[in-house]
Amino acid sequence: MHIKDQVALVTGGGSGLGEATARHLAAQGAKVVIVDFNIERAEEVASEIGALAVKTDVSDEAAVCAAFDAAAKRFGSAPRIVINCAGIGMAARIVGREGKLSFDVFERTLKVNLFGTYNVMSHGARRMAELDALDTQERGVIINTASVAFEDGQLGQAAYAASKGAIASMCLPAAREFAQSGIRVMAIAPGLFHTPMMEGLPEEIAQKITANIPFPPRLGTPHEYALLAEQIITNTFLNGTTIRLDGAVRLPPR
Repeated sequence: MHIKDQVALVTGGGSGLGEATARHLAAQGAKVVIVDFNIERAEEVASEIGALAVKTDVSDEAAVCAAFDAAAKRFGSAPRIVINCAGIGMAARIVGREGKLSFDVFERTLKVNLFGTYNVMSHGARRMAELDALDTQERGVIINTASVAFEDGQLGQAAYAASKGAIASMCLPAAREFAQSGIRVMAIAPGLFHTPMMEGLPEEIAQKITANIPFPPRLGTPHEYALLAEQIITNTFLNGTTIRLDGAVRLPPR
């Protein structure tokens, strides 16, 4: 699928991987919709790239439906490109000190990361299926964001790893279901990237983490995520799988 002139909806597009992707797609000529809970940041990015910003809690089905309505109203078409970057990275042991449990962290993490992704994917696929097929017989492409933690989850990442593992696991069955409508589904599993999540870490911790990356020995850049998203969009034969984007890193236990 060519990116130019297509409507592209990016969740979490106000910062990090989503922001880089929104900017890159806009530079390729896409009509971008930035969906983000932080509307101030989303509007700031949108004003710079000529996009539409919509405040949305991705775990709220009505809010997601409204975001797709706003996209169609603004650009005259449902998005053919949907990229899920919205997510949170809360950490907690399953059983912490003095026997404290962390079900609240588990519930919140899955609600945003997994349910939010499923929610946006569901609404996106339903609307894509109503569009006319392109010359390639495609109607759209959905890219979800997993994480290398789905295979290498560290201590304290049970909730996060579970949410990202589910995103990776549902990629193939979703692609098989939507194949009859000409809709592809892919997932990207980023490794250690220079995003707001990482920026909050102490310098010595960040250096220790970076030292585990074989090559290149640095954090990934959000633009590199955007480049892979572009390749997935334009390469029609990419479908139903999760791609690790990680510099060959394998996370240690802690």
